[in-house]
Amino acid sequence: MPAIHEIVTLTSKRQVTLPKSVRQLLGIDTGGKIAFDVRGGVIVVSRVETAHEDPAIGAFLGLLEADIRGGRNLSTLSRTIRKVLRATPTSSCFGH
Repeated sequence: MPAIHEIVTLTSKRQVTLPKSVRQLLGIDTGGKIAFDVRGGVIVVSRVETAHEDPAIGAFLGLLEADIRGGRNLSTLSRTIRKVLRATPTSSCFGH
């Protein structure tokens, strides 16, 4: 990783702007999360990996999982696919 030295100013609201070169290097965009770790007087800034989970998608997947577990609403799928879905642990289907 290339060395970067940037100087920023603390605003009256006690905020700083993360320099563009640092944002680009860390791959951070609007809404991205960063972590500050203080180690012996040195601040280490790192990108936080977050899952982009939409609550609506999570709710939908929960309903779908319940239907699969209960064998409901699977009639349009072939018997083989229904059998596989019923036998497959939901964590491997839905990433839980």
